[in-house]
Amino acid sequence: MNVPHALPTLGPGARAECRDVPNSVLGRKLALVIPTLGEAANIQVLLERIAKSLQPLAIPYELIVVDDDSQDGIEGLVTKIAQADERVRLLVRKGVRGLAGAVIHGWANSDADVLGVMDADLQHPPELVPHLWHALESNDLVIASRYAPEGRRNNWNRFRHLISQISIWMTLPLQRPSIRVLDPMSGFFLVRRSAIRDIQLHTQGFKILLEILVRGDIRSVEEIPFTFGQRFQGKSKASVKVGIEYLKLLAQLRKQRRK
Repeated sequence: MNVPHALPTLGPGARAECRDVPNSVLGRKLALVIPTLGEAANIQVLLERIAKSLQPLAIPYELIVVDDDSQDGIEGLVTKIAQADERVRLLVRKGVRGLAGAVIHGWANSDADVLGVMDADLQHPPELVPHLWHALESNDLVIASRYAPEGRRNNWNRFRHLISQISIWMTLPLQRPSIRVLDPMSGFFLVRRSAIRDIQLHTQGFKILLEILVRGDIRSVEEIPFTFGQRFQGKSKASVKVGIEYLKLLAQLRKQRRK
C-alpha cells in the first residue's frame, strides 16, 4: 500500500521563480540521504568524494545512508566509516524496500533544515553538491538537471532517451506553470524542509521530486546542469514494476496537486 508519510518538524541553470528570495541557507544544516540496495561496491568512494566536495563549504552536515537490508556487506563498510566520521550515519530498513520510502525515512531521522538526496551509483557527481547548496541561497528547491541547458545524458541509448522524454511529457499537466522544470524526474536535488513540512509524501515509488514539485510549497526552483555519468558498480533498479508505480503516482498526484 502506498502510505503517505509526514515529515516531522524536527529541528548556470534554468530557473523558475514567483516570490521573494527565501531566507539564507547560511548556518543551516544539510542532511544528504543516499538510498542503497546492492551498492556496497560504490559506497566508500561516494562518501569520500562527497566529504571532499563539502569540506570547503564549512557547513554542518550529515550523510545518511539508508539501506534496504542489502546484506552485501554495506553495513560493515558504512559502520567503519561512521566510526571515523560522526557525520556519516547508517539506517537499515528491514522488510520494506523502495527509493521514496528510504529517502523519507532518512529525512525523518534528521533535524536538518536542508534536505537532499542523491544516488549511490556515482552517476550523480558529488562535486556538484556545493553548487546546489549555493543555488539554494535564493530558492526553495534546487535540482541537478540532465535536461537544463548544458546538461548531458551521453551514455543513454535511443530507447532510454525516448522513455525519459515520454515520462517527462506525462508530468506537464501536473506541473505548476510558475515553477515548471525541465527535469522533474531527477533523483539528485536539495530542498528546504520548510517547503515540504506540511505535506505527506508517498513512500512507494522512485520519483519523489515530482511529488514535491506538485504538492510542496515550492515558490522558486533552479536547475543546475550536469552530465549523467556511467554506473560505477552494481546494476540498475529500473523495472516494469517501477513503471507501474510511476503511473500510479501520476494518478494520485492529479487528485492531490497544489492549486
